[in-house]
Amino acid sequence: MHTPTTVRSRLRILTIGGGSGQYALLSGLRDMDGIGITAVVSMMDSGGSTGRLRDELGILPPGDILKCVVALSPHQDFARTILQKRFLKDRRLLGHNAGNMLLTMLSRYTGSFPTGVAALCEILDAKGTILPVTTDQATLVAELTDGRRIYGEEAIDMPRGHQREKIRDVFLVPHHSDAIHVYPPVVEAITEADYILLGPGDLFTSIIPNLIVPGVAEALRTAKARLIHIMNIMTKYGETHNFTAVDFVEKLEIYIGRPVDGVIYNSTPPCEAICRMYADQKSECVRLNPDDGFWAQRRLYAGDLLETDGFVLRHDSKKIAALLQKVLLNDRMTAEN
Repeated sequence: MHTPTTVRSRLRILTIGGGSGQYALLSGLRDMDGIGITAVVSMMDSGGSTGRLRDELGILPPGDILKCVVALSPHQDFARTILQKRFLKDRRLLGHNAGNMLLTMLSRYTGSFPTGVAALCEILDAKGTILPVTTDQATLVAELTDGRRIYGEEAIDMPRGHQREKIRDVFLVPHHSDAIHVYPPVVEAITEADYILLGPGDLFTSIIPNLIVPGVAEALRTAKARLIHIMNIMTKYGETHNFTAVDFVEKLEIYIGRPVDGVIYNSTPPCEAICRMYADQKSECVRLNPDDGFWAQRRLYAGDLLETDGFVLRHDSKKIAALLQKVLLNDRMTAEN
């Protein structure tokens, strides 16, 4: 087990991911006492307003970063209402949201994307630091088991038709250089972290795109932090169809090059009506058998983590935070003894 070498009054927690999963996690962490938060965010989003800004203006995609800033803001409800407001009248602005446009303007005016992100964090009093995993523009490419390749996060995320081969591998293609480089503060944050939380989020389009940026996996392999994966609640057709919890963790560990120390997972099954609806989308609850020998060297942390909003299943921010607090308290008591 990897444990922090010293017990601090303020634990450094780093999250790695993107999309709505990281938003839920950060919304819970924001209100926890005694921690410092750093979020490392994938820069491979290619859909909607984000994709248009990337293609038209040549900037890094702002969408997932914006979600993280809002999640860590004490003005979250107000920020969501204003920054996610979409323009309807002007032809050029049509379909964009206010937050993406504001972050784009701040980035261009300050001369760098990370500085623009920091400025937006300052505006919204965000609790913590938000870092793009890279400042190099790149396209995410998935290679399927039949040899075909799918280009772009949006295309990978939204499979067409009812049949698609499994994803064999994903890699990054740089836009304007021969290589992609990790944003240096990311390596520093990984080195200094006490806990590193991977997920929740789409495995191949939100989590792994961070791990394949050169320098990230290398830093994770030598980090002193405890590495904990927050397991998805449901599988996703086109990415993790028929995956069990073991499949998720094995795939992550291949890309990282070291075992995770623990796994947080939801142990409360959704109601049958919601399960049937998800089954129509070829999605099912991620199965985890705690008696499987695979978990012998990895700690399991189970709890009711479900938030149900109508017929949408997602992690409940407060429930995740409550379980994480138990994990941190237990580790601290163990270290002090």
